[in-house]
Amino acid sequence: MTSIAASETKPRAETFGVPVWRLYLLRAAYLIMAVGLNVEIWPVILNHRPEWEIMHGVASCMLGALAVMAVIGLRYPLKMLPVLLFEMTWKAIWLTAVALPLWQAGRVDAATAETIKACLMAVIFPVVMPWRYLARQFLAARGDRWW
Repeated sequence: MTSIAASETKPRAETFGVPVWRLYLLRAAYLIMAVGLNVEIWPVILNHRPEWEIMHGVASCMLGALAVMAVIGLRYPLKMLPVLLFEMTWKAIWLTAVALPLWQAGRVDAATAETIKACLMAVIFPVVMPWRYLARQFLAARGDRWW
């Protein structure tokens, strides 16, 4: 009974080997993501024109969903790490596959420059990411059953 009481007094984050200060950094990253996306994306979704271009609508709705998931990440920063990984990954792909060739060709217009600036904000995510926890939970842990 004393071992149970002792384990209950430990902070939950330390149980996973993630210090509380890192959880606060993760929450700050989710907050930045949530505020930025909710301010920029949800007005676009709620006030779009009926003749919305299909891919613009798809991208906006995906980013709107990402904003909702970031809000959930404020409460569950470790469980929602795939959301931060997704955000980091799509921005890295876009910067490499789209922005870099445009920059090399000298064809970065104002809209592209704004998107580059927004994507570069994701540089904070690798800094706050608990990489050891991620490796333990997603790489070293056994996968779910297939059948």
